[in-house]
Amino acid sequence: MRYNLYMSTTLISIFAGFGGMFGWGISDFFANQASDSIGHRKAFFWSQIVGLGLIGVVALFASANFALSLTLLPFLLIAGIGYAVGYLFFYKGFEIGNVSVVSAVVNLQQLFIIGISYFVFKQQLTFIQIPAVALLLIGVMLVSVDFKDFKKKGISLATGVKETVWAAIMFGVLFWPFNEYIVERTDLFSASFYIKLIAIFTVVIITFALKQKLKLTSYKGNIVKVLLAVGLLEATAIISVSYGQAYGDSIIVAPISSALTVVTVSLAVIFLKERLTKYQGVGIALTIAGIIMMAF
Repeated sequence: MRYNLYMSTTLISIFAGFGGMFGWGISDFFANQASDSIGHRKAFFWSQIVGLGLIGVVALFASANFALSLTLLPFLLIAGIGYAVGYLFFYKGFEIGNVSVVSAVVNLQQLFIIGISYFVFKQQLTFIQIPAVALLLIGVMLVSVDFKDFKKKGISLATGVKETVWAAIMFGVLFWPFNEYIVERTDLFSASFYIKLIAIFTVVIITFALKQKLKLTSYKGNIVKVLLAVGLLEATAIISVSYGQAYGDSIIVAPISSALTVVTVSLAVIFLKERLTKYQGVGIALTIAGIIMMAF
């Protein structure tokens, strides 16, 4: 079933990108609190249960077609596993690191998405997108490196950066390219539902293998409300961006949605009173500029 609302491709791309930007931007802020409180695996698992419920309800109202093509099953498995592992690394970064730094570094996924689009799908970079890639690389480097330790003992990555780089690889190589391939060929709501379902099973298997539990044992700090917010906002972002991939231009959707850093960092500075070094502030500004330039 098609859901195109007869808007232009550009408008669809812009609105879909903004949906991802605000959905993920606010969701990541709350995800940081959830990961700090109950750990990254529990935060991901329970928020995904909430998100799965939302997507299921939306899919039913949209009369989504849940018939599954066997040819797409391998792609769904790869996307779902990449999504799960990426988020586990990402939330681990939140659990041990600075939310502003982690939110900026995860934008490295854009470089992988652009690289795959250029070398595999033969899409071309515009004249402005080439320096945008350079800005993004420089910005992430400034955010990631602890320059105080650099003067004493050489290059040292800020806490949580390594985990977030792995998250960016999972998202940029395994999730988004395969997700785009899938939603262009089947119902986007059912695809999102199946990917979340696979992701939930993946985290259950990983947790079981580590002989740990996913049961909530602590409810302090209104954790249930936080998990609800994370799940609902993240699912909204997924639906929005998947719609943009299916009916718009991913090269516009992805950079706009990745500007979620602006939202997350603003919330962290205002409510968590996080302090950034001079270099990290410049790095985040360059990262945001690079993301915006990628839309042109």
